[in-house]
Amino acid sequence: MSRLSHSEIHMVHRIGWLRAAVLGANDGLVSTASLVVGVAAAGSGRPEILIAGLAGLVAGAMSMAAGEYVSVSSQTDAEQADIARETRELKDTPEAELEELTRIYVGRGLDEGLARQVAVQLTAKDALAAHSRDELGISETVTAHPIQAALVSAATFAVGAVIPLIIAALVPATQITLIVAVTTLIALSVLGGLGASAGGAGIVKGAVRVTFWGALAMAATAAVGMLFGVTVG
Repeated sequence: MSRLSHSEIHMVHRIGWLRAAVLGANDGLVSTASLVVGVAAAGSGRPEILIAGLAGLVAGAMSMAAGEYVSVSSQTDAEQADIARETRELKDTPEAELEELTRIYVGRGLDEGLARQVAVQLTAKDALAAHSRDELGISETVTAHPIQAALVSAATFAVGAVIPLIIAALVPATQITLIVAVTTLIALSVLGGLGASAGGAGIVKGAVRVTFWGALAMAATAAVGMLFGVTVG
């Protein structure tokens, strides 16, 4: 009887770009649609609505890129500082570091002898990698990349923001608020479902939570537009 190979596909390796992509597209769609709905509800004409939406797209994409770059860079700097400190400790006090690694494996359930054996073998192969992974919790699989996060966030924000702008440019001016709101909610549910599916989570749950907050944002901006807007004659 032939032996069956066991293959597993995990989602954790996608976490860096997936987080930035989902966040960027969701923000682009929600913020631009909310801006369009708010300006339209204030009684503005199509040109004013499109200008406001386009300005929101550019500003939002740049803001997302800058925010992601700074945030992820700070995380990367902290990780590099920890790795540099660990490198010095491995050089200066190798026995203490070996004992520390052994204690970690004992705490995870291995008996003393086996934990020591594992620590010795992993230290011989790549001591820094073992300590980075098991002591510091830093793994190449989930290490963030600032430029990648910034570019993905900006690009996906722009893609999400384009949807309500295209709709606002094509539909009758009197129906912009309604049609943009409805199509945005549909797009949000699809985006939430795709993001959840890509991350291995429940599709319905992901779609519902994204759609709920998008609806809340558009309702709030529409209320502001109607409250402070004036009708353009």
